[in-house]
Amino acid sequence: MTRKANSLPHDYKLIIKKSKQNRKVKFLGAVIVCLLLIIISFPRLWQLEEIEDTKHNIQSNETKNEKIPTPINKTNKAEEETILEKDFTVFPVRELQKIEITIQQGDTLEELFKQNDLSLGDLIKITNIDTLTQDLKYLRPGDTLTVTHDNNQVTSLTRNLSLQKALLIEKENNQFKSSLIDRNTKIRKRFGYGKIKTSLFDSAIESGLTEKLIMKLADILAWDIDFVYDIRVDDDFYVLFEEIWQDNKYITDGEIIALEFNNNRRTFQAIRYIDKNGLSNYFTPGGDNMSKAFLRAPLDFTRVSSNFSPNRKHPILNTIRAHRGVDYAAPKGTKIRASGNGKITFRGVKSGYGNVIILQHGDNITTLYAHMSSFNSALKAGQRVKQNQVIGYVGSSGLATAPHLHYEYRIDDTHKNPRTVELPQAKPIQDEYKEDFLVQSKSIINQLIHYKESRLLTVSSNN
Repeated sequence: MTRKANSLPHDYKLIIKKSKQNRKVKFLGAVIVCLLLIIISFPRLWQLEEIEDTKHNIQSNETKNEKIPTPINKTNKAEEETILEKDFTVFPVRELQKIEITIQQGDTLEELFKQNDLSLGDLIKITNIDTLTQDLKYLRPGDTLTVTHDNNQVTSLTRNLSLQKALLIEKENNQFKSSLIDRNTKIRKRFGYGKIKTSLFDSAIESGLTEKLIMKLADILAWDIDFVYDIRVDDDFYVLFEEIWQDNKYITDGEIIALEFNNNRRTFQAIRYIDKNGLSNYFTPGGDNMSKAFLRAPLDFTRVSSNFSPNRKHPILNTIRAHRGVDYAAPKGTKIRASGNGKITFRGVKSGYGNVIILQHGDNITTLYAHMSSFNSALKAGQRVKQNQVIGYVGSSGLATAPHLHYEYRIDDTHKNPRTVELPQAKPIQDEYKEDFLVQSKSIINQLIHYKESRLLTVSSNN
């Protein structure tokens, strides 16, 4: 009997066999995938390991030194600058413009503002400042104004009032305010030397000294030296003086501190002294006053055209006629100064003398000034004048052939030679200042001696 085959078990067995093979394949595939994942992940794990080591080192360093901050943002400097340039726009600051204006004769503020294209509206505000007086409203030729402006709108204006003070006007909230400020000045000491070849003026200029300093020197010695007649070739002088500097720039000469003048075998020394009241004067090293009651000559740097003589022949009358004064030739208009403090007893025309002024000094001394071209219009007969005050101007009025001053000096109505007469001495330094003065005098004279010696060494070494 033939048995019918059972198909179900047969099919079952076949399925089972196939499933075992699939398992093997799947297992091998999983192993391969895992290996691939391990291979792919290995660099990443190495990097993480390196990061962990770095973190560990940083933490270790922080433990050693807690003051060192841990960097949070690793953006480098170049990147930061790039970011700043992108995020911010820097606008350039506009510079103010500065103008320096020198005042000329006849100038007004309105004209100066127009010439320099400055705002007239600002000028109105400036001139309306309540505290502003003559410091700006009255201009003097030669003065300077410094104006800063922004597109012609005034921001500040400065005017120098003296070597120490300046007027400052500044804009604030569209209004102007004024104030006095100190100027940044410094005083430096300097020595100078000169040797006469032609005249004091020419020799000093050749030595590098200024005209202002020369005039000061002549004023100090005016009581003792007639710079027209007494000067000799090879006379020499030493001078210690002040220079005024501002912002490392030379401005002008200051006062003479001390000087020595060697004239025709005579030596004159003068030292400046300032008392507790701020008054200054010049004295000899021993304390005698350099000032006298009278000047030797009432003119500066002229020449003697005719000396004092009892037997001079008159140039116009052509007769022997005593010349009881000294004639100083000078250009027309040269200033004539009072030789001493006095009172005007006569002002007018006096025969051959032309225009004349006569001064009375005390009870018994008079001085006469003749041939003037004109008088100081502010002076009248009866008024008092001070030594060195301008009383008139050189001319050729009366019997005169050329512009000159005829100067007479009389004691008790007796004519004396103005150039040689012994002049009354002014008072010496006061007792309360004498000790202090003598200490300063010794120090300054030692400085002059040191300068003279060093100069002589320099000259001898160069030769």
